[in-house]
Amino acid sequence: NDVMFPFRQNSDFHYLTGFPEDEALLVLRRGIERDEMILFCKVPDPARERWTGPIIGQVKACEIYGATVAYPIDSLSAKMPELLADHARVYGMWEANSSLSNQVLQWIAGLRAKVRSGVEAPQELIDLRPLLHEMRLRKSAHEITLMRQAAEITARGHLRAMQTVRPGSFEYQLEASLVSEFTQQGARAQAYSPIVGGGANGCVLHYGDNNAPLNEGDLVLIDAGCEWQHYASDVTRTFPVNGRYSPEQKAIYQLVLDAQTAVIRQVTTGVRWDALQETAVQIITTGLVKLGILSGKVEQLIQDRAYLPFYMHNIGHWIGLDVHDVGAYKIKGEWRTLEPGIVLTVEPGIYISAREKGVDPRWWNIGVRIEDDVLVTSTGSEVLTA
Repeated sequence: NDVMFPFRQNSDFHYLTGFPEDEALLVLRRGIERDEMILFCKVPDPARERWTGPIIGQVKACEIYGATVAYPIDSLSAKMPELLADHARVYGMWEANSSLSNQVLQWIAGLRAKVRSGVEAPQELIDLRPLLHEMRLRKSAHEITLMRQAAEITARGHLRAMQTVRPGSFEYQLEASLVSEFTQQGARAQAYSPIVGGGANGCVLHYGDNNAPLNEGDLVLIDAGCEWQHYASDVTRTFPVNGRYSPEQKAIYQLVLDAQTAVIRQVTTGVRWDALQETAVQIITTGLVKLGILSGKVEQLIQDRAYLPFYMHNIGHWIGLDVHDVGAYKIKGEWRTLEPGIVLTVEPGIYISAREKGVDPRWWNIGVRIEDDVLVTSTGSEVLTA
């Protein structure tokens, strides 16, 4: 109904092509003399372009994006059987696009009907994702440059929010200042919907209403990141609305900061993924005992997972073209070890809801998370969002 929505290219497709338009398909084919990158895409149409802007077309798909050859997307059914013929295996994103998968099966069935004329049909359909997502997990130097820029813009947005906050202002006003800074710096997209939670709302992990007033004496938790040329940033900061931490807020903030600092120091090549969470749990549980929020022996509390009402998520996730990026966390049942080029978030948190029984009311509605994006290097790590 005449409402245009922004198009964001599929991350896997962008990774392989950089091609920004919809209605496009990529075929990578191993050839006898040379390998081929074949793009199917829209045909330039002056009438359509008058409404929606220039279409890249087949010529520029080759000139700009490096395709060996480009065909109109409408020629897919005519061309694909020819491209599939005499190839034993076909790799694809079968689960991600069921209609295309069914179409491929139909093309293969048509080829099998021609076996007596010497045509060989593919015998295997193989999931491309494990191979491609392992590639995406390890960032190239160019990708890291883009992620540094995303991190820089995101940091500026968070700083602007800190400078803007006042008691009596609203969560959405902080969100507006943050998103405005992203846009001013040229980041037109956000990596995810911002979380701006004041007071009790900071204890809701995926809070998204962002419409409550920010009160004197409350903390405000902001989880937000921009997207720069498709690459995400993911940052959380927690700070007092009035500029001063209460003793209880300061104690919880310091405990979360201690956990994050220890985990970031631990990030280096060869460290197992699960070891990072173990470190965070050990520090947070020990700290909660010292503050009197938990009682008992630390090791037993960890074994009983008594920390879960206050720290219920993992220490982080991979980040890249998607904010929760692709890549396995376990290999053959064993936790992955970190490698150079992997970027992960480190985001410990403590959330003390007023609904939590047995907790002194002076701790109620204190929610703190601190999150940064960390690059694994051969000698340690680099905090991209520093």
